[in-house]
Amino acid sequence: MAGPPIDTIASDAAVLIKVIETKGSAPREVGTCMIITAGSQSGTIGGGRLEFEAVGQARKLLGDPSTTTLTQKYALGPLLEQCCGGSVVLELAKMPVKAALDALTSKTPATNLYMFGAGHVGRAVATTLAPLGFNTLWTDSRADEFPEAMPVGAVKNICDDAVAVVQGAKPGSMFLVFTHSHQLDYEITTAVLARGDAIYCGLIGSATKRARFEKRLLCEPDITPTKLEMLTCPIGVPGIGGKEPEVIAASVVVQLLQVKETCTT
Repeated sequence: MAGPPIDTIASDAAVLIKVIETKGSAPREVGTCMIITAGSQSGTIGGGRLEFEAVGQARKLLGDPSTTTLTQKYALGPLLEQCCGGSVVLELAKMPVKAALDALTSKTPATNLYMFGAGHVGRAVATTLAPLGFNTLWTDSRADEFPEAMPVGAVKNICDDAVAVVQGAKPGSMFLVFTHSHQLDYEITTAVLARGDAIYCGLIGSATKRARFEKRLLCEPDITPTKLEMLTCPIGVPGIGGKEPEVIAASVVVQLLQVKETCTT
């Protein structure tokens, strides 16, 4: 049951379902959470019969004034007939909606992403990123290019000095560059590579654009061949050739998730 968005429910109680232990094969890792209210839910602990049973338990807990927490162990194979075959221990805790939302959003620190360009590709990427745990500062000098409703996790930054945004970025961040100007792309990319601490620097463009940029970049006093190796251009996972904004967004976001996973393991 989807119901209204949970963040619009101001006063209802909620149950936070949290995976606190797994053995063998399990659909989600320890720390995974989801929220249940009387008429809505947000997040997932892996779907299937496990989630169906857990949601039912959570709604019973909401209706029981004498109980605030439950711990339940599920054997996925023999009990729930799921092919994972392991076991999962869930903690169900009743609390105000705001507290549950805070717990859900804080369980995994968001990855800082600085995105430059609010054109078609930028809008498609921002929409695709929305549920995936990125803290995105989205910069463009053209206010009219941004969507009226900003995607979750993205903050609009109308700014004429993109290089200053790069210079003020947090260490260990990701950067995506797809502005309306090749010269601006170059200036932003130069500033990112000069920092030397980005975990991802993605620049939209072809192999030809990369070659032209490389030739110029190696003439910059702050760019070494080692720093140049940080540049990803073309962006996106190999083997996906579509140029539609939505296709590019899907490919790029997969690449961002791959980098994010590598840096957190």
